[in-house]
Amino acid sequence: MIVALRSEIARILRTETVGGTLLLLAAAVALVWVNSPWGAAYSTIADTRLGVPGLELTVAEWTQDGLLAVFFFVAGLELKRELMVGELADRRRAILPVVAAVGGVVVPALLAWGIGYGFPGMDRGWAVPVATDIAFALAVLAVSGARIPATARVFLLSLAVVDDLIAIVLIAVLFTGTVLVGWLLLAAACLAGWAVAQRFRIRTPLLYVPLALGAWFALHQAGIHPTLAGVACGLLTRVRPDPDEDLAPAARLEHLFQPVSAGVCVPLFALFAAGIPVSRTVFGELVTDRLALAIGVGLLAGKTLGIFGSGWLAVRTGLARRPAGLGARDMFALSVLGAIGFTVSLLVAELAFADDVAAEELAKAAVLATSMTASVLGSGLLLRRGRAHRARQNACAAAGDE
Repeated sequence: MIVALRSEIARILRTETVGGTLLLLAAAVALVWVNSPWGAAYSTIADTRLGVPGLELTVAEWTQDGLLAVFFFVAGLELKRELMVGELADRRRAILPVVAAVGGVVVPALLAWGIGYGFPGMDRGWAVPVATDIAFALAVLAVSGARIPATARVFLLSLAVVDDLIAIVLIAVLFTGTVLVGWLLLAAACLAGWAVAQRFRIRTPLLYVPLALGAWFALHQAGIHPTLAGVACGLLTRVRPDPDEDLAPAARLEHLFQPVSAGVCVPLFALFAAGIPVSRTVFGELVTDRLALAIGVGLLAGKTLGIFGSGWLAVRTGLARRPAGLGARDMFALSVLGAIGFTVSLLVAELAFADDVAAEELAKAAVLATSMTASVLGSGLLLRRGRAHRARQNACAAAGDE
């Protein structure tokens, strides 16, 4: 009975809408908790340090750097499958999210830099609005985009992965004093070991678990965001089954880790990522302060226009093709979801304004407010597009019956 119950819970957690709902609920709980009379308890828990000598992180950092690596691993597995045997196996369709991601980084950076020029910290603070939060964006899509073709998720996932990789590179360049090459080489060796083990069809977790943990730890020590290890391991996993296999390793691992990611890792990450104190004074400054405007306009307008504009241009010039079943209005709705910042944007805000607590809190509040706005606007657009797709399907079904 316990085994059956566990299987049923895992099945439910594999449902996109359930995982997305859990994440959004966790974020709402965090926001209410930190701004309640019990906010001090939240801060105490989030700032509690755990680990071993040489690797001590706060609880919040463990959820961001550790648990979120599991989500990135699942995302990497799914992305590899789509690149090899799915929607993105078509080169012109694979190019579109890459071009859109680049536009979604350049335009927000330029807008933030232009609006906030001269503000202390904006020499690096322009990088705050460049990143899309994969987990939150996919959660909103899962909850409100059920009637949108499945290719929408593939596009948004690919876009967000490329986007975050660019953002992580920017963090390494702008905020890492020294990248420790020795640790970087060790991470590369662990990932090479993973690829070789896949090549020789080795299946034991006794090899893969140490390699994954080793790559994660080495990237962390090298000064690079360690969630990259999750993406890399996913992309290095086989997606085509051998004749004697019912499922490829990527499919088996995705089936195994998806419930853990959706039910544990991502909600806990949201619980400690969205806990931002927001006062009435800060809310007033969001629409008057130049720093807040730079980040808000950069995220909402910059990401939307950058993603949609560069993607539209790539399609019009014949460089890329839109995902099957998606029109320009669908792509615009997905571009709005690209303005959901959260994780990496909050991290960049913390790094860029580390010497100015007031500016840091204002920057984080701007990221939070803009991300919430993008969530609401994106949801509304997706629901409207879903109704349009449903009406079209009904019309086609009716015509077929005649």
